[in-house]
Amino acid sequence: MNIFEVIRRPIVTEKGVAEKEAAGTLCFEVAVKANKTHIRQAVEKLFKVKVAEVRTANFEGKLRRRGRFSGYKPDWKKAYVRLKPGQKVPEYAEL
Repeated sequence: MNIFEVIRRPIVTEKGVAEKEAAGTLCFEVAVKANKTHIRQAVEKLFKVKVAEVRTANFEGKLRRRGRFSGYKPDWKKAYVRLKPGQKVPEYAEL
């Protein structure tokens, strides 16, 4: 897998930014088929940092309706990547 296929986008939320500043943990939406090893290698190569830990969470797509038509949003995966102590936290978004 290409590193740009593994990491889809950073998740910039209030909780994610607080976790980033407090514990040096980055939050990303990643490919559903990516495992922790793929995520670790992609973050280390893309941001040139050392990763201490990767935690992942799978989310099922929710049912969405538009009038009488209904369908499901796609399933997705979130990864929390904690950097080793002393690593500079990359700035990928400014609020």
